[in-house]
Amino acid sequence: MTLEEAGRLVGVSKATVSRYETQEGPVKWPIVDALCREYEASEAERKAVVGLAKDVKRQGWWTSFADSLPESMNLLFTLEDEAVREDHFACLYVPGLLQTRGYTEAVQHASEMRLSAEEIARLVDLRMKRQEILSRPKPPHLWAILDESVIRRVVGSREVMREQLDHLLRANESPDITLQVLPFAKGAHSAAMGSFVILGGAERSLDVVYVDIHVGSLFMEKDEELERYRVAFDYLRAQALDMASSSALIERVREEI
Repeated sequence: MTLEEAGRLVGVSKATVSRYETQEGPVKWPIVDALCREYEASEAERKAVVGLAKDVKRQGWWTSFADSLPESMNLLFTLEDEAVREDHFACLYVPGLLQTRGYTEAVQHASEMRLSAEEIARLVDLRMKRQEILSRPKPPHLWAILDESVIRRVVGSREVMREQLDHLLRANESPDITLQVLPFAKGAHSAAMGSFVILGGAERSLDVVYVDIHVGSLFMEKDEELERYRVAFDYLRAQALDMASSSALIERVREEI
């Protein structure tokens, strides 16, 4: 049974199955139980392994938020916690890992979902906490390509947007972050389908594409799906401005706001 086959049987990604087998991250005992059943373990074996899973102390950083998180977000954070690189293409908003608190608050306030002040504060805290993966001892390499509309769209007040652009400029100086801007002048491009993220696993076979859609999230891991997004990202990298030119454009836009 392949990782993909096992994952499909219990409703998780092949990356999650691999993670469970190699002890790389937190586990959920119901998934362990489901895997044991699909592997036709004996009743005694299943109970023993599930018992171990229930006693596991290691938890993801997002555990305290788990009560209000949809399952798709749990999966995203789990994959992100294990990623060695993240390739982002953004055509609407600044990627969450690079957002300032003020920018994130403005995005949440703009949602058509009417949320209370407490709910918005919780979502903002969650995003700020998520960004800590970029400051851990061995952070994933973040490669972000922003459509020019992202840096020109004023989210929140002008002050909020200037602060956000300043943050992007500082981020582009980090050795663990590569930031490029895809200018309007390039015209049509290879990612007209919208924003996406490629979460890179320790092995290429464990890569997962994440797409946030209006009614939920999509996780794609079939070889043909991964290859299409990898090629699209490679084309975007080639079309976008280099890092220095991207920072220069961000600075010009900041002065215009």
